[in-house]
Amino acid sequence: MKRGVAVPCFAEDPGELVELGIEAERAGFDGFFLWDHIVFANSGDGPPIADPWLVLAVVAANTTRIRLGTMITPVPRRRPWQLARETTTLDRLSGGRLILGVGIGSPAYGDFGIFHEPVSERDRAGLLDEGLDILAGLRSGERFSYQG
Repeated sequence: MKRGVAVPCFAEDPGELVELGIEAERAGFDGFFLWDHIVFANSGDGPPIADPWLVLAVVAANTTRIRLGTMITPVPRRRPWQLARETTTLDRLSGGRLILGVGIGSPAYGDFGIFHEPVSERDRAGLLDEGLDILAGLRSGERFSYQG
């Protein structure tokens, strides 16, 4: 049985999340996963939020075994080519320990609508499908183009 820790990316000091990831490995956990939000409430209010990819990169540099990733990355909010570069870099930095969790994201208004991005589940699902196609193509190692 594998055991992991999934943690909100809420932090005044991102170093606390880094320490938690390092301690999770020391404690024998198999995975350390951060939530991926910009805003956690539809009101736009909420706790301070650290960037999960930057925190995971520092955790990767200070650990050797624990798997690292997000719970979940809302692909509709990300530019797929940038996400491909970030995830490939983290996977290489960590020696192949990245697990990429993906979905449409929530809260719809807080993480999307506030920034004038699509909020309907159907629209976000379509963007997720398109983003996954682009990620797969970019990570294939082959020449790739996409019309969407």
